[in-house]
Amino acid sequence: MPSLRELQHAVRRGLLQDGEGSAAAHILACGLAPRQRLSIYRNTMLGTLANALRLSFPAVHRLVGADFFEGAARIFARERPPRCADLNSYGAEFADFLQRFEPAATLAYLPDVARLDWAVHRALHAEDAIALDVSQLAAVAPSDQDRVCFVAHPSISTLRSNFPVDEIWRAVLHQDDAALAAIDLGSGPACLMVERLGDDVEVARLEEHAWRLASALFGGLSLGAALDAAQSIAAPALLLSDHLMAGRCISFHVAL
Repeated sequence: MPSLRELQHAVRRGLLQDGEGSAAAHILACGLAPRQRLSIYRNTMLGTLANALRLSFPAVHRLVGADFFEGAARIFARERPPRCADLNSYGAEFADFLQRFEPAATLAYLPDVARLDWAVHRALHAEDAIALDVSQLAAVAPSDQDRVCFVAHPSISTLRSNFPVDEIWRAVLHQDDAALAAIDLGSGPACLMVERLGDDVEVARLEEHAWRLASALFGGLSLGAALDAAQSIAAPALLLSDHLMAGRCISFHVAL
């Protein structure tokens, strides 16, 4: 008699594979073959996960169409089933999957559109957080300022693409075929910052050096390392002040 854990793993394998495998021996027929019973659960599971991905990646869904998306999502779900019950957190690896998904190879910009979809999805579902009280920075000694590391608001992410993915994303979601047709795919790169503002999510383009600074700061690098990454950006103090005043940082620490 298998343990509960062994039985659960057998059913999991049966759901993620086409054959019933070792789970069949423990499934009562009752008028329906074990393979058929597993097939019902498999289709329900894969359909639920595909629908969750459709909600998280609306631009990708509209770009490729319902049938293509459904097929890709089901393949992804078999390869990368959820690791927790919260389906809002499911799909972080979908863009990387599309990067290597051969049927999507002709749409070179698709993985980055997926990354933008995911950044917006993350921003929508990010936890609320209180902005950093900038007066706390007064306690940092001048000799320690380069080692200050900021913690970004949970809704913020940065994305850089060789394609104008923000233009593609907006045109697709607005169902603006004329705008989509007018996009020059060679007009990139697009350096983007995504953040939640109230109940809305903003996708903003930044200048390359400003994006490098933001990406480094919000990625947890020290202030000194972030300034190095920005490569002699003009008025870095002003940009840092803008980020702090906009509430994009929620805390900080001084690296050892």
